[in-house]
Amino acid sequence: MKRRAVLALIAAVTSAVYSADAPKPVVLFDGKSLADWESVDNGGSGKVEVDDGRMIINQGESLSGAVYKKAKDLPMNNYEITAEAMRLDGSDFFCGLTFPVGSLKTCLTLVMGGWGGSVTGISSIDGMDASENNTSSFQHYKDNQWYKVKLRVTPKDIHVWVDDKEVINADIEGKKLGLRPGPIESYAPLSFTTYQTTAAIKNVKITPIAGTK
Repeated sequence: MKRRAVLALIAAVTSAVYSADAPKPVVLFDGKSLADWESVDNGGSGKVEVDDGRMIINQGESLSGAVYKKAKDLPMNNYEITAEAMRLDGSDFFCGLTFPVGSLKTCLTLVMGGWGGSVTGISSIDGMDASENNTSSFQHYKDNQWYKVKLRVTPKDIHVWVDDKEVINADIEGKKLGLRPGPIESYAPLSFTTYQTTAAIKNVKITPIAGTK
């Protein structure tokens, strides 16, 4: 019995140590306000608002969305962003997640549901956007359904999971990285956008993963 008690104590202490050392997620959108976000209007952009704990990006004539105002205080590498996204109306991308890679001046965009509603990929790598490079795939997205998104950024690669399914595993070493030229540049370095589509976003968090490949 004593041996079991000692082993249980060791396990409890070990668990507590690892829990204390584990990086904690930072909430980027709390579902209550957009105080840390700034809506960007490129002319004809839809309104961004909070409704029932969700960030609602309303459909505009082209690109609509909001930029996180405190991005300079967040990690530029070795991090994960998690969120949930839902397409409410429209037929183009409902989750355009722009994020920094290494610095605030080098950014990429994860596109979900672009080019007619299904293309998923990253813009731009070596000058090719999400519909052209090897991160591109076709995913079926339903309206009014939540999709869990996890984006992992390291100096070597980028991984993306949608509902626990890995859809992107991209080697970025030695590659030319940058945003697709155009309106999306106004949404750097960290933002959510849509294109002629209304979407809901919630549970947005970022977690440092220093030491993770």
